Amino acid sequence: MPEQTRESNTDRDRRNDAGKADVKTLKSQDLFQGARELGIDHHGALYRLKITRQGKLILNK
Repeated sequence: MPEQTRESNTDRDRRNDAGKADVKTLKSQDLFQGARELGIDHHGALYRLKITRQGKLILNK
């Protein structure tokens, strides 16, 4: 029986995004630079991007 290989998340994302325009990707560590929250000014409205205790991201207006 042939050995099955595990598909990485990156490979799966590339496959799912085939034919789509490249998306600029940034590392959250580079954005937050040690902080737990940052502000985003979008067309004059302030949004807050927060890292939760569980390490997930939440975007609030």
